[in-house]
Amino acid sequence: MRAIIAAAGTGGHINPGIAIANKIVEKENDSKIIFIGTNRGLEKDLVPRAGYELKTIDAYGLERKISLQNVKKLYKTFKSIKESERIIATFKPDVIIGTGGYICVPVILAAKKLKIPVVLHESNAFPGIAVKLFKRKADAILVGFKDAKDRLKDAKNVIVTGNPVKIKKRIFSNSEKERIKNEIGINSNKPIVLVFGGSQGAQSINRSFIEIIVNKKNKNYQIIWAAGPEQYEKIKETLKDVNMDIDKLENVKIVPYIYNMEEIMNISDLVVSRSGAMTISEVAITGKPAIFIPYPFATENHQEYNAKVLVNAGAAKLILDKDLNSEILGNTIEMIIGDKQELEKMSENSQKVSIQNVEEKIYNEIKQVIN
Repeated sequence: MRAIIAAAGTGGHINPGIAIANKIVEKENDSKIIFIGTNRGLEKDLVPRAGYELKTIDAYGLERKISLQNVKKLYKTFKSIKESERIIATFKPDVIIGTGGYICVPVILAAKKLKIPVVLHESNAFPGIAVKLFKRKADAILVGFKDAKDRLKDAKNVIVTGNPVKIKKRIFSNSEKERIKNEIGINSNKPIVLVFGGSQGAQSINRSFIEIIVNKKNKNYQIIWAAGPEQYEKIKETLKDVNMDIDKLENVKIVPYIYNMEEIMNISDLVVSRSGAMTISEVAITGKPAIFIPYPFATENHQEYNAKVLVNAGAAKLILDKDLNSEILGNTIEMIIGDKQELEKMSENSQKVSIQNVEEKIYNEIKQVIN
């Protein structure tokens, strides 16, 4: 198969594209795949690191206001349709795969002009502008959640495939759990609350957890907190100001980054995080109860719609960012973590939402479009 994948900006668009590319190569090892992106987003690092060639165009996402800057971006984005046409005409793909976002607009317009089949993948529960724009032009739209399909009723061809994620469900023996806990630096048998903020920042979550830690409100559970390199240093200084050493906290391990997230998520009892599409899918597939605090400035408020997929299934609790404080968060954690029956019920409900064999389903739909 010869495929072009349009993916740019954030990991939420790029990582699904890479997962799809990897599956195509696994199934057909003589495949040729290139990506189209920009020279500004994470794709310039993630795509070459994954072993794929990245072709760049000068496309931009638009702000929803009239300004000279916006007009310039619009002009450059329309010019990039011609750039996309040249790349497509030279490469001669069997299919164009778009994973949402502004990069899809010029690439898909070029693909339709050159009569190349188009498959879109939408990871969020609330479809983005690009997917809605091409809902009748794409040969297939593959969605991560049934909620997204329900919001694309007049689309040409929508299939619920799930989201391709790096993290899978794993069952560990007691000795393996102890090894994982010891490696990250915790040794208590108290329930584990896993905390992470996501790439778009989580200052409100950070503030609330700092207050919980400073006031020692986590006596009944232990916290593993992936703060991010930049936030880690800020948290370290904040704790230092109240004479607390980040490396000597009771029932708490704060790290810049968790490299073995699959292991840590699988041994955790509760997840507290933002609600990006990949996070929702990973939480569901590992069957973890969760407290979601959606990023309030996400485009079209899609993180709240994502969170509600698991909230409505009885698998998660929702706290809006504007309502978040340490008391509300602490009480919600205690309510869930202190009730084993509630934990088990939420875990079962979470797994009911998860979709298995996602990459296989996506590959099969792509092949069907090509054939």
